[in-house]
Amino acid sequence: MKIIPAAMIAATLCAAGPAVALEPLSQEKYINDRLIAARIADRIRRNCPTIDARMLYAYGEARKLKSYAEKKGYSREQIDAFLDNKSEKKRIYGVAEEFLTRKGAKADDPQSFCAIGKAEIDRRSVIGSLLVAK
Repeated sequence: MKIIPAAMIAATLCAAGPAVALEPLSQEKYINDRLIAARIADRIRRNCPTIDARMLYAYGEARKLKSYAEKKGYSREQIDAFLDNKSEKKRIYGVAEEFLTRKGAKADDPQSFCAIGKAEIDRRSVIGSLLVAK
């Protein structure tokens, strides 16, 4: 009676549906958007003397983001490899710099960073949620 076990296996596989491969972390929009926002907030707080980071809040958000990735099915090894990847870090930093430049940030003008930071805080954006006016 080998037909019954084979039929049970086939039914189980069909009921489970097709296996879904995870997209590369570099293409996962929610995760990348949050990492880019964190980089932008970091650049603002380092360049604007009147804005600081909400460090404890940011730390909590980083933990939530890692948990989100794990719940989606990414392993800790995949997450760590992505976060440690120099080309991915360079890409995220590049997107953050493009955003800041587009918004008017100038390396020699701290107030340009302050204006962006204040606008993000006022908008209550993800970037703004990581910042606080001194």
